[in-house]
Amino acid sequence: MPDLLPRLTGSGLLPLEIAGRKLLPIVQGGMGVGVSAHRLAGAVAALGGVGTLSSVDLRRHHPDLMARTEGLSARAGCDADTKARIDDANLEALEREVKAARAAAGGLGLIAMNVMRAVSDYAAQIRRSLEAGVDMVVVGAGLPLDLPDLAADHPDKLLVPILSDSRGVSLLVRKWERKKRLPDAIVIEHPRLAGGHLGAARIADLNDPRFDFERVLPESIDFLRQAGIEREVPLIAAGGIRSCEDIARVQGLGAAAAQLGTPFAVTTEGDASDTFKRVLAEAREEDVIEFTSVAGLPARAVATPWLKAYLKLEPKLQAVAHVRARCTKAFDCLAQCGLRDGLKDWGQFCIDNQLAAALRGDLKKGLYFRGVGALPFGEQIRSARDLVERLLTRGVPVPQPMPA
Repeated sequence: MPDLLPRLTGSGLLPLEIAGRKLLPIVQGGMGVGVSAHRLAGAVAALGGVGTLSSVDLRRHHPDLMARTEGLSARAGCDADTKARIDDANLEALEREVKAARAAAGGLGLIAMNVMRAVSDYAAQIRRSLEAGVDMVVVGAGLPLDLPDLAADHPDKLLVPILSDSRGVSLLVRKWERKKRLPDAIVIEHPRLAGGHLGAARIADLNDPRFDFERVLPESIDFLRQAGIEREVPLIAAGGIRSCEDIARVQGLGAAAAQLGTPFAVTTEGDASDTFKRVLAEAREEDVIEFTSVAGLPARAVATPWLKAYLKLEPKLQAVAHVRARCTKAFDCLAQCGLRDGLKDWGQFCIDNQLAAALRGDLKKGLYFRGVGALPFGEQIRSARDLVERLLTRGVPVPQPMPA
């Protein structure tokens, strides 16, 4: 952060104080499959912020690991050995990505790993991330009540859950206190404003006022204050944040920092294809729709040809939903899957197929998650440094300010 310190001071923003360090109040959100890998996470950390990898299917950035697992999904029987070999390749890729991100960061900022509680290999991914040397583990898509147990051998690592309302904050903190561990920070993600899988039970819940930053941040701080741990657990607001003024606003409500996903996904350092970045950068608000994902959670994505075609077919697919003998990708990426498990109210597609297609820029098959609001540079693809500098500069208009 040293060369950006004058900008931080001039912005009027407060630094993020965590683990005895002062960082930029900017956290790059984890985005899978492969959208935030070592290039992006390392670049953001090197600027003095928090750079975040996503643990899901990172082997797709490693041709040798893809070659090692090629054809396994089509193997007859698709036994436990097949799943183990694919999972092992993904864990090896995860370790490589952590080491590369740390090298790129040069000892600055923090390197985090985002792991979805909903993935089947959740525990193994947590343990390998910690062993590989991440500074922080961030967990969403479910309540990570067991995270302190999984990280028991790593007391110096930072544990950060993603929650969306104050009720979840109080529940998790009380459960963790019994394990004699507190969250090192909590990401407060607004389901209506963020992209990807969202922290609400149903699409109809996305507009519930209990998720509004104006409510959840003060309520959460009140709980932490009453528990005597307000200074120990900084809050990080996530969703729809696009400008210095947006960060100042959530800091005014009590947040210590802000997390951004989509603006970082479209930077030059973003680990996805150029086509992926153009799709996100060029999408307008009317091009983005909400739907129920294969994980049973509301999701927010660009209405690409694939997604529009799928949603037309969805009622018919759900009507014939049935339990399948095996996962289409063999390694059962999700603990519960609408397609594999025949859950008729959930999405009926392979999430790994569609996100991997988006990663490589396949418009016909890709699923492109995106958060609310115009991007800081509009349709331009700029560097992570340019983005961070803009986020530390007041008075730069964004076409669409963060919704209230």
